Order: sequence, then structure tokens, then C-alpha cells
Amino acid sequence: MKIGILGGTSLAKTLGKKYIEAGINVVFGVRSDFEVEDEEWKVLNKFHHRICPYESAIIQAEIILICSENGYLPEIWCALKNSDTEDKIIIDCTNASFIKKLSNSHTSLLKKAAPKAHLFKAFNNLGVEYPLNDEMGIVKETYYCGDDVPEKIRVKRLIELIGFKAIDAGKMSNAFLLEAFYHLSKEITWNKNERNNYHFKLVSF
Repeated sequence: MKIGILGGTSLAKTLGKKYIEAGINVVFGVRSDFEVEDEEWKVLNKFHHRICPYESAIIQAEIILICSENGYLPEIWCALKNSDTEDKIIIDCTNASFIKKLSNSHTSLLKKAAPKAHLFKAFNNLGVEYPLNDEMGIVKETYYCGDDVPEKIRVKRLIELIGFKAIDAGKMSNAFLLEAFYHLSKEITWNKNERNNYHFKLVSF
């Protein structure tokens, strides 16, 4: 199994390293003008040659995680449209910019770009800046949603493989609710006017 992680963000690098440490083959797809300046990126590229263009990563990977900044997503949609994504598992880890109506999430555009893939949402609660926004390492869970079985079971196991608790949030139509959770945590952080970041934790009785 090979995982392709699209995006040159802190989240992409962190999840990639976790999967590599778990023994999974990982390739990173980045934009054409991506500069490998961060020391950790340099190590990944120098010794493993894991960094390549979006389309190359999509072609190589069986499972694709989209961890890009929003500004580069149109380039990723284009790369997906130009690639054969049939039966691949694609996990949207992004959050659309906050608006009053969140039903137009990135996931709806992803469906159009890769109509024959198995689409899921997960890891978006971490944010693309993770783990910089979780310096204490307290975030141990992520919500995920999607329609297809048994692929959904694979996504759950993939989440748990790197130490996160996987919380099933139902159908893919709930993707916008997961983004709402992320934006609410950001609003709380902003209104508190503190350096600390705020995250949610699910509690059951």
C-alpha cells in the first residue's frame, strides 16, 4: 500500500512522517513552485525521494490525503481530473474558508474532480498548521465521514494506525459539519485573544 499526501503543509509533513514511522510507503505531491527549505522536508527528499508533482503522487498512490492550503486546491482538482482515480480512496483533510453557509465545502468540488473514487473526510479538525497549533500534543482524535463500505473500515484503521481515535461521523453529507467544528474552534481561539488554541473532545457517558 502506498499513501499519497498532497500539499506542502505542516499537516502533510506530520501525517506523512507518522505513516512512514508506521511502516507505510508514502509519497508527497507538491505544487510546481514548492521550495524544499524546511530541514525535515530536505531529509524526506534527500534520502527517500518522496517529493514529486501532484499528478505523479496521485498515479502512484492507492490512498490519497489532501492536506493543501486552500489557494492551491484548484491545481489539485485539475491534477485529479487528469488522472485515473477509479477505486482510489481520497480523504479530504481541508477546511473551506468560513462563510455563513458551509454546505459548499471542498468535498463537493472533490466529487466532481474524482467521481469514481471513494471519498471521505478526516483529519480536518487538526488544521493544515498541525502540530504547530497543538504544542502540548493533546489532540488524540479525529472525526471522519464517508459513504462507501468496506473502504470506510480501511479509513478507520488508517486513522488508528498513527495513534488517533477515529470517531465515525456518518455519511459524506456531514462533511460540512466537520468543517463547522473546525471553524468554531478557531472563533473561540480568536475571541479569547490568547496564544492558546482551543480544540474539542468528544465525551460519552
